[in-house]
Amino acid sequence: MKEQEAWTTLKTLSWTKDFLLSKGVENARLEAEWLLCAATGLDRVGLYLQYDKPLNERELTEYRNMVTRRARREPLQHILGSQEFYGREFSVTSDVLIPRHDTETLVSEAISRCPAARSVLDIGTGSGCIAVTLQKLLPQAAVTATDISEAALSVAQQNADNHGAAISILCGSLLEPVAGRCFDLIVSNPPYIPTADIDSLAPEVREYDPYTALDGGSDGLEIYRKLVPAAIKHLNPGGWLLVEVGINQAEDVAALFRKTGEYDEPVTAIDPGGIVRVVCAQLKEKP
Repeated sequence: MKEQEAWTTLKTLSWTKDFLLSKGVENARLEAEWLLCAATGLDRVGLYLQYDKPLNERELTEYRNMVTRRARREPLQHILGSQEFYGREFSVTSDVLIPRHDTETLVSEAISRCPAARSVLDIGTGSGCIAVTLQKLLPQAAVTATDISEAALSVAQQNADNHGAAISILCGSLLEPVAGRCFDLIVSNPPYIPTADIDSLAPEVREYDPYTALDGGSDGLEIYRKLVPAAIKHLNPGGWLLVEVGINQAEDVAALFRKTGEYDEPVTAIDPGGIVRVVCAQLKEKP
């Protein structure tokens, strides 16, 4: 981008689209618009209402810096500082997994399966998007969120504060922070990428998402093997455990539920992309 040229909104967007496409960014035009909105303070409609307006020096400098970062494949969400999830904006940093819309299936299924839950646990909360959303949708429930990362929990607390969600946030691995406690509903989106597959992920994921939020061990199922049996002692009678899973992992995770002999037959839910994304089961009622 040559500074002496008059960079109008339309010209800037056109140039950026081609530049980002050359760097492997798929939704280049849309992302160019979002970045320009951030630099100018306009929404996308406003951009096109002022399509022939030149950017001023401050806008051009800020925009150029953001485009340079995106061209290095830094996630758009890190540059903008937030990601929408279930209709709410959540702050994100490099300390947390960027919320995915696939994970909204986990929230929807939790609400459907356990609408009267009075106690909820979100394991590996990251940004807190699941815990905050559940607290807002289940206002009668006391929600607890755990994570092994203090830095992630700081982001989760910020998001809880931003949305006025009263959540108890605890640091520790899996169920360790809630020893002796039971819940009506336990949810988790654990790391489930097989270790050997991480190097083949998109740069935005491989280089910027926390490694501990991705690595699921040799076959991606390491956390499920621990969590599914351990949750039994932390569920109230008739309580539900719901977990997000990766592609082609649902049957293996369902088998882990069956192996315990303590859950009813597992059920699954499909995300908008047609992938079986959630496996869940209800703790058997004792006779």
